[in-house]
Amino acid sequence: MPPATQVAKLQGALPFWLSLALIPLLALVATQGGWWLVLMPLGTWWLFAVLDALIGLNLANADPETSEDDLFWHRAITLIWFPLQFCVIFGAIWYAQHTDHLGTIEKLGLFFGVGVLSGTIGINYSHELMHQKNPTERTMADLLLASVLYGHFRSEHLLVHHRYVGTRRDPVTARYNEGFHRFFPRVLRQSWVSAFRAEKAMLARKGLAWHDTSNPFWRYWAMQGAMLLLALAVGGIGGLLLFIFQACIAIWQLELTNYVEHYGLTRKHLGDGKYENVQPRHSWNAAHKASNWLLINLQRHSDHHYKPNRRFPLLQTYAAADAPQLPFGYPVMTAVAMIPPLWKRVMNPRVRRWRAMYYPEITDWHPYNKALNPPPR
Repeated sequence: MPPATQVAKLQGALPFWLSLALIPLLALVATQGGWWLVLMPLGTWWLFAVLDALIGLNLANADPETSEDDLFWHRAITLIWFPLQFCVIFGAIWYAQHTDHLGTIEKLGLFFGVGVLSGTIGINYSHELMHQKNPTERTMADLLLASVLYGHFRSEHLLVHHRYVGTRRDPVTARYNEGFHRFFPRVLRQSWVSAFRAEKAMLARKGLAWHDTSNPFWRYWAMQGAMLLLALAVGGIGGLLLFIFQACIAIWQLELTNYVEHYGLTRKHLGDGKYENVQPRHSWNAAHKASNWLLINLQRHSDHHYKPNRRFPLLQTYAAADAPQLPFGYPVMTAVAMIPPLWKRVMNPRVRRWRAMYYPEITDWHPYNKALNPPPR
């Protein structure tokens, strides 16, 4: 391939590589301490929110038939991220435990920033990788999730969420009027249980017990155990606690995103426990250019549910007539979600308009909020 063509492909992928700038930023704030530590959340959530306002929307779509070879530079950022994140997490643990200029509060501030990195970027990249058939990519996804103690997310996402999104059988579909602070503890409990039961059911269909070695939970537990032991070896008890703290922040970031993506959107019940097929209308979308660079097009969420293994640069955007649109990108919307009265003021009217637009024949939505869709079993 001519060098000029390769350069053009690299240039097309470079905006999605902006996440790399967060690594030297984290190193800088670690050496400075104090108020410098606020630069990590400012450099992710708020910087990209400002850029969204300045740069605007991207309504263009790439050719979905683009070959894998033409996406090399897009794929590369997701493949190199685990070794980089591994070095960041354990390097930060070593540094925090071997320097005397960071107090306890400053260490927590530093590892809040690490959690922002491993959650906003790491879990998002693992989401892209887990949907691919390549075993190397799936392993990278598992390692990224192990580094935030959330390995079961792969099973929950692939076996439960994509199948039951928009119903009560999907733990991570936020119910209408359910505030994030009620959603979060419910999801932490239900998603692990639903993931384990989904894997157990798959094994049972093969005539195998849940404890068979092919159950991926054994791999999740082994990887997570190795990460915990390494944190202990590198930083002692303090290092172990800091590792767990960044994992909690990362999980919080993930579930905030899950909360936003499908809030209040319900698939129509067809009777006998069956639902209509998943359609673009069942995900909230945002075409904001900068935050889609940061989140590798995660906000083109309707197309992800339509073609789950479609590579992120090929995800298509939808017009407002075909899929509901958020007023802002995820960085702003996740901040709004932390304030339930504000969230409901912004989003509940949009949910009601969505219902009237797509399901005018349904006059009583109470069953869809409560009894009609059974909770996960």
